[in-house]
Amino acid sequence: METRDVVIVGAGLLGCFAARALAAYALDVTVLEAREDVCTGVSRANTGVIYAGYDTQPGTLKTRLCVAGSRGMAALCRELDVPFSRCGSLMIACGEKAEAVLRRKYAAGLENGVEGLRLLTAGAVRAMEPNLTDRVTAGLYAPGAGTLDPWALGIAAFENAQANGVEFRFGQAVGAIRRNPGGFLLETDTETYQTRAVLNCAGLAADRVRELVEAPLVRIFPSAADYLVLDDLSRGFVRHVIFHEPEEKGKGLTLVPTVSGNLLVGPTERDMAVAPGATAAAGLAELRALCAQIVPDLDLDLVIRSFGAVRPNPYYVREEGGVWQPEARGIPSFTVLEEGGLVSLIGIKTPGLTCAKPLGDYAAQRLLAHLGGAARRPDFDPRRRGIPNLSAMAETERAALVLSQPDYGRIVCRCRGVSEGEVREAIRRGACTVDGVKRRTGAGMGRCQGGVCMERVLALLAEARGVPASAVCKDGAGSEVLHGTL
Repeated sequence: METRDVVIVGAGLLGCFAARALAAYALDVTVLEAREDVCTGVSRANTGVIYAGYDTQPGTLKTRLCVAGSRGMAALCRELDVPFSRCGSLMIACGEKAEAVLRRKYAAGLENGVEGLRLLTAGAVRAMEPNLTDRVTAGLYAPGAGTLDPWALGIAAFENAQANGVEFRFGQAVGAIRRNPGGFLLETDTETYQTRAVLNCAGLAADRVRELVEAPLVRIFPSAADYLVLDDLSRGFVRHVIFHEPEEKGKGLTLVPTVSGNLLVGPTERDMAVAPGATAAAGLAELRALCAQIVPDLDLDLVIRSFGAVRPNPYYVREEGGVWQPEARGIPSFTVLEEGGLVSLIGIKTPGLTCAKPLGDYAAQRLLAHLGGAARRPDFDPRRRGIPNLSAMAETERAALVLSQPDYGRIVCRCRGVSEGEVREAIRRGACTVDGVKRRTGAGMGRCQGGVCMERVLALLAEARGVPASAVCKDGAGSEVLHGTL
């Protein structure tokens, strides 16, 4: 049995940022993750928008953390060496009902302390985004909004927490938690941990993890979403994050100019009738129909990929006839349950990415309060350097790197200009699947979607792990790419 001060269950965005926050204190902290890598669940598949803070209920914890997270995002990304674009957002209306919604959000934004909000006329909107439909009647501009790659932020937090002494253990699904005089006893398939406190950041499983100890109170009722990704030839088609507020009930359209130059279209909102992460033909058709209405000149022949995501919708539940039923209304703020040393974050969705750091800090402070505090570590370093990005370097810098490390002179991914040196460094930092390399380097995210580079990435993973290429998975157990050997 191993003894810890804090065990964090789940290595998604929130688990990694809470670990980073706790790393600043003299504590023994271990993160247990059921999967093979960080940010493999809800954290990796979302819109990647940093929200300004006008779209949440005034006075809630969610609003306070969203506004703080948005304002601090540029500094955080500089600290963690993560690309971030403060491109601003435009919420557009195409009729009176939607205009009324924009006015309500504007008023809420002012109450929430969001800076720079402006209501715009149709002409001002079209001047900023000429490729929008001429049916636009009004807009709400938020200069503080932006975008980044969500997995990149989570991976950076993981690397920084690990560098500051936090231990991460993968393939460790928690099967039992019991209270005892020392705090909690946690059991996985292979290990037992005695810990003074537990932080439950288990994503879609967070309600089930809590119920290993407590009676049901809040449960997650997931819904699904569909997205389209366009080739970087679409760069510049829109310059801001576009939110379309529909006239009738529905999700509307969102357009995101990503930091890598692609255009992200989505999400839909539908029941999760198929496996988590899968797309639905009806959802993708809905996105195409909305594009025809809102951005009629967008060339959808540039679509290079579609993907699905999951929303972890939290509801309070009550027992009826032996079955736990959700209350009629959802929960407007973040659900942070504190129960004698067990802190659970349940159903953290939009704007969870924006709030990842401040919510991780908040959870860490709640744990510290339970533990009676801890001394700050004078050697804590909040900075992290990312993997050298060959394609973003000046020619002289690139030449110097290739001269000192020849692996950086061998291109693996032609679409994104990713070198063998970058792939090897990603593997050294923890990538153990093809998608793990992709999320860290961009190899496989370009126009051919891995058609050229996947074979070499497989070979490099197999070499580093000392296994045949047929044992290398695309994304977790059971997703082997090959049968046989290269």
